[in-house]
Amino acid sequence: MDARTIIAGIRDGRTPSADALQWFARGLANGRVSDAQAGAFAMAVVLNGLGDEGRTALTMAMRDSGKILQWQSDGPVIDKHSTGGIGDCVSLVLAPALAACGAYVPMISGRGLGHTGGTLDKLEAIPGLQTTQSEARLRDIVARVGCAIVSASADMAPADRRLYAVRDVTATVESLDLITASILSKKLAAGLQGLVLDVKAGSGAFMKGERAARDLATALVDTANAAGCRTSAMITDMSQPLAPALGNALEVAEAMRVLTGQAHGRLFDLSVALGGQALVLGGLADTPQAGEAQIQAALSDGRAADRFARMLAAMGGPADFVEECQHHLPSAPVIRDLPAPRAGYVAAMDGEAMGLAVIALGGGRQVEGDIINPAVGLDRVAPLGAQLERGDPLLRIHAATPEQADSAAKALLTAITIADKAAPVPPLIHDQVPG
Repeated sequence: MDARTIIAGIRDGRTPSADALQWFARGLANGRVSDAQAGAFAMAVVLNGLGDEGRTALTMAMRDSGKILQWQSDGPVIDKHSTGGIGDCVSLVLAPALAACGAYVPMISGRGLGHTGGTLDKLEAIPGLQTTQSEARLRDIVARVGCAIVSASADMAPADRRLYAVRDVTATVESLDLITASILSKKLAAGLQGLVLDVKAGSGAFMKGERAARDLATALVDTANAAGCRTSAMITDMSQPLAPALGNALEVAEAMRVLTGQAHGRLFDLSVALGGQALVLGGLADTPQAGEAQIQAALSDGRAADRFARMLAAMGGPADFVEECQHHLPSAPVIRDLPAPRAGYVAAMDGEAMGLAVIALGGGRQVEGDIINPAVGLDRVAPLGAQLERGDPLLRIHAATPEQADSAAKALLTAITIADKAAPVPPLIHDQVPG
């Protein structure tokens, strides 16, 4: 086999064999495949696709390009993945809640991408916490605590790391086959027995339309199940922030409010719904409703917060973080309300513009290598449907300088629409794709 023959076949509309895709993935991992060949491969896939069988074969080949974790535990190894949005800190709530219900959760997470925040960046707002852990340390934390949220090691799905970097600079990111293989190769390499997917749709998501989100959810579910991992998906709303906060430390604080029983909004509701599905996939609940009841109990009685505290301490964070959250999290020097310019109802939000406003404040990366300011962002975001008088706060801006706060205010006033009449608020969960 050679890269040119494989690329030419896809270019001409032929689906490569599983063996050919295994060879190509190994070549990505060991350097035998050049960057030019990787880019040509990605473009051929974008233009012609691989089909269901080819998509599954590519996913498994990329999974097999590196280390695959194996677990010996007295409970199911399960996880959750979100396609990304704004104010989405479900992972910080759900991982410890699942652990409190008897699951083991080795959650391999990522950093911010585009206008969306990253779970690792949020966790690193906590002083001392290290998201990079050795395999031995990951196993120890998962065994003792039940969950760990960490970055992927260099030897997990290395073919994906190589291909993703090439796709990012060759206009080949938007491919159902390549997105599916990228997401699932890392999750399957973690040795999961069950996976629940949260596929976002709306202005704050990468997939703006429900149809595109449904197509991606279906491809992910079908591919993961074909690879031997029990998987289901929910298509959820991202027409407004999931939590009323955007920004790393601010989202950690919001997750802590849910973990300690102080908040029961959309973040709580989605964490419970996804957790119920995950427990069914792991065999810890007979029905989603029974699983949801378990997750609610773990959040209300403090068991989930205890698991979170133990996980943070094991990863280098403060031992008293749950009790002293606000003391440990960084605070921005400039905090000001953004007043509503007129009376009316919050009718629409440009979620992508809101996410980009947080990045401009310093809460994300504009170019690779940028240092994130964990303290900046937005909170107290008025939800869709809220009725406001002129001058009422739309949200609160946390900035490093007054000038940055002024600039964010201008961008946010453009991103949020206030109307004379209340508009229908989309449901939190649009649809489900069963496994």
